[in-house]
Amino acid sequence: MPASATIAKVTATAAAEALIERLREKHGPVLFHQSGGCCDGSSPMCYPQDDFIVGDRDVLLGEIAGAPFYMSPSQYEYWKHTQLIIDVVKGSGGMFSLENGQGVRFLTRSRLFTDEEIGRLVADGRL
Repeated sequence: MPASATIAKVTATAAAEALIERLREKHGPVLFHQSGGCCDGSSPMCYPQDDFIVGDRDVLLGEIAGAPFYMSPSQYEYWKHTQLIIDVVKGSGGMFSLENGQGVRFLTRSRLFTDEEIGRLVADGRL
């Protein structure tokens, strides 16, 4: 990876990007939030941007397909050394997430950042 390339903290698969676009066409601008905890809180949740109030301490990881992706600060402490990869799998979506009823749901996959990537994130003040 070139030294000038920005390291994404969150990315999306082509399937996730396509679903985000379909949801955007139906609901307007959307955002994601991953808060952690049990039940739906452990899944990435997609909401209309106007229907979700982002907390003052929530961490903006980046954007996927033009949709901001936030995480609660407590979850960020667990995940900050990983790149999140948002994917889509068959199944039921979170009760309050926009993909509910679509026959698919968003799923968070992850990979640990390399030592080099961690060093760059720290140097850039992003970790």
